Amino acid sequence: MDIFAITKEQIDSNSIGASACEALEAGKIVALPDHSLFDKQADIDFLLGLQNNASALHKNVAYKPAAHKVTGATTKTPQEAEQLLQVMSDFSKRALTLLARVCQPYAGKWKTDYASYRPFEEQGRDLPLKQRNDLMHVDAFPSRPTKGGGILRLFTQINPSKDRVWRVSGPFDALADKYALQAGLKEVKGGSAAMKRAAAKLGRALGINVPDRTAYDQFMLGFHDFLKGSEEFQHAPQARQMSFRPNQVWMCYTDVLAHSVLSGQYALEQTVIVPPEAKVNPDIAPVSVLERIAGFPLTPSRGRSLQTV
Repeated sequence: MDIFAITKEQIDSNSIGASACEALEAGKIVALPDHSLFDKQADIDFLLGLQNNASALHKNVAYKPAAHKVTGATTKTPQEAEQLLQVMSDFSKRALTLLARVCQPYAGKWKTDYASYRPFEEQGRDLPLKQRNDLMHVDAFPSRPTKGGGILRLFTQINPSKDRVWRVSGPFDALADKYALQAGLKEVKGGSAAMKRAAAKLGRALGINVPDRTAYDQFMLGFHDFLKGSEEFQHAPQARQMSFRPNQVWMCYTDVLAHSVLSGQYALEQTVIVPPEAKVNPDIAPVSVLERIAGFPLTPSRGRSLQTV
């Protein structure tokens, strides 16, 4: 079963404990069918109305909580810009509060990442292969390396009349066992991959803004692209389709669960990065699975911890 459903009553009574985290780490989707992240219809109407100015929107509208800043939208007036900032900020705060209540073992241990609004219809979008959301993949961030941390994302969709449809496949260990070596896992230890990390380190020392990627981050970026380009994986018979109705809330580790978005419009999400040591079952985290297959550590910190054991 791919869905681990919880109710508002379970959240209010603090009766979930670690069970939701265990489900997420195993590659399940935690779904809250009776929960909404908006208490004002006016906020939903405002976001839906942004689509009328589609040329002013990028792929996503991103809210960056640390900077209290919105990017990816060109608003018509200062008042509209301020309203968008407020709506996205309110959504982010509610999403983070809900995540902390559902995933209590993680609260206070994660790094808060971006929130985003995705106003475009996913079905039939003309995008380059690496940017296509309708191809199954696991997530990795080119500009924000996780250094082994898990990408936990909470989603909702505000389309008033149409479901958001996903296709999913997992669990991660089976995916990695089958494809990680083909995707170049062994090659991230030395050679050109190590030279790229060394060059990036030198660039940062010289003041150049270059992402600080570990071998893990390098591999996961390549794995993302490899899976999207694999005809065998894209037609995997074990993949399942599921739908999320208007205003439903769901969450999953998108670096654990291979997924694609077949159709849907007007979705929002909030991301947090959960360090492996904060997980309930760190042995099944992607970084742990990949290190067992590779036979060597994929981040410097994990290499030091392994040496002290």
